[in-house]
Amino acid sequence: MDDKVNLAAKLDLLDAAYSPGIVGYINDYKLQVVKAHGEFVWHKHDDTDDFFLVTRGHLTIQLRDRNIELDEGELFVVPRGVEHCPKADEEAHVLLIEPKGTTNTGDVLSALTVSDVPEI
Repeated sequence: MDDKVNLAAKLDLLDAAYSPGIVGYINDYKLQVVKAHGEFVWHKHDDTDDFFLVTRGHLTIQLRDRNIELDEGELFVVPRGVEHCPKADEEAHVLLIEPKGTTNTGDVLSALTVSDVPEI
């Protein structure tokens, strides 16, 4: 990155819910933004934790034993191997941090799987 990044402006470039865009890198991690709306897919990441920071709106991280409710400015890290399903009743904006090469749907292939996340 050669300049600062405005997350709101980057999110404006995204059209579809759950179609992430990469806004930068830190070491071997990608920094991604995504618009969440509706329910994602139940999945897990066996080799990495999953970081969620809500920058606008409200996001529910459904776990099998409880729900984590996140409002603007709040974050949660899903531990590796824990099945989860993000959900937003109204559009929410989220910053994700994960290792390069991590598939957004983890161990599940679905219509929401994005194998080649674009840089925006």
